[in-house]
Amino acid sequence: MKLKLLSAAIIAATATTANAGTVTTDGQDLVLSTKGGLKVATKDKSASFQVGGRLQWDYDQTESDINNIERTTDDFDVRRARIYVKGHYGDWGYKAQFNVAESDGADGGDAEDLYIRYMGFGKSANITVGKQKEPFGLEEQTSSKDITALERSAMTEFYAFGRNAGIQLHGKGSNWTYGVGAFEGDGDGSDDAGELGFTGRVTVAPIKTDNSVVHIGAGFSNRSNLEYDLADLTNGLLTGDVEADLQTYNLELAGAIGPFHAQAEYFDAEVDVDADILPSSVTEDFDGYYLQLGWIITGESRPYKDGKFKKVKPSSPSGAWEVVLRYEDGDGKFSDVGIGSGEGEQLTAGVNYYANNNVRLGLSYMDGERTERGADAEGQEIRARVQFTF
Repeated sequence: MKLKLLSAAIIAATATTANAGTVTTDGQDLVLSTKGGLKVATKDKSASFQVGGRLQWDYDQTESDINNIERTTDDFDVRRARIYVKGHYGDWGYKAQFNVAESDGADGGDAEDLYIRYMGFGKSANITVGKQKEPFGLEEQTSSKDITALERSAMTEFYAFGRNAGIQLHGKGSNWTYGVGAFEGDGDGSDDAGELGFTGRVTVAPIKTDNSVVHIGAGFSNRSNLEYDLADLTNGLLTGDVEADLQTYNLELAGAIGPFHAQAEYFDAEVDVDADILPSSVTEDFDGYYLQLGWIITGESRPYKDGKFKKVKPSSPSGAWEVVLRYEDGDGKFSDVGIGSGEGEQLTAGVNYYANNNVRLGLSYMDGERTERGADAEGQEIRARVQFTF
């Protein structure tokens, strides 16, 4: 983007008083939008620049009991604080999103999204290079500011791959999306391409109207040369890391009609290990699912776009209210209730208040239990959140 365009954008953003003067450019007219974040674009849409972010303050209290060892935590901190810049010039786009702070004592400063995108082939075929979300899972693809429950399910936390460095071919139509790419197992090191993963996802919405939608999706990932802990395969008899191959699949089914919405995902993973210290190759299977139901009491519909859901937008100045209930069962990561990973089940109930398009207040209760390999564990969490997005 030309320096003159950026300078004009800054001037336009600050010229809000009656005597601020007149903003002119020597090129295309500029369109300034303050809907959500701050966005400046040329009138012919050939270039744009946008700034935005999110801030989530959480209070959470967790009580867990693992083999009769009780633990209670009580905390109030920043769950997420992020800021991003994104835009495009011609057929090329970019996004850089950074953590200002994170929970659990993290210092922040890490890059979330950091990519360049080529859009010259149209919406049906984009190429994105850099750190980005791998195309896998409905709940994972839905932004943390838009998910209905305050925290993602233990199943999504266990099976989804999050953000990694790689290259992805993806596109969309009026009611379908796809994405397929190659990604490093850990894109922050200097020798990560050896743990290469191939991940893909497709979705279709056979029914899609202003207040109703039916969503169907599927995803896969195949990864090799991953480090795997032998203790998980041998009930603790052997320890140490070995190389393993991982194949993961998921199915998605979701829908919304009027103020009611529902979504479900099933996950399946297979880990293959061929280690010299084992008598033969060993395979371990994991699977799990969740089912989530929601009702927007004030009558709004949950928005849906490009294969994922967005947060509720209030239709009146008094805001919107929503309740959610989720059940999950199988191999998952139950860290929110303090009992770690393994086979178990968990129930979540919550309520959200959307004061406007930028402010959301939420309260949730989670109750989980895990019984595996002689370890009896159960835990509960109460979480409250104040969220501001811009």
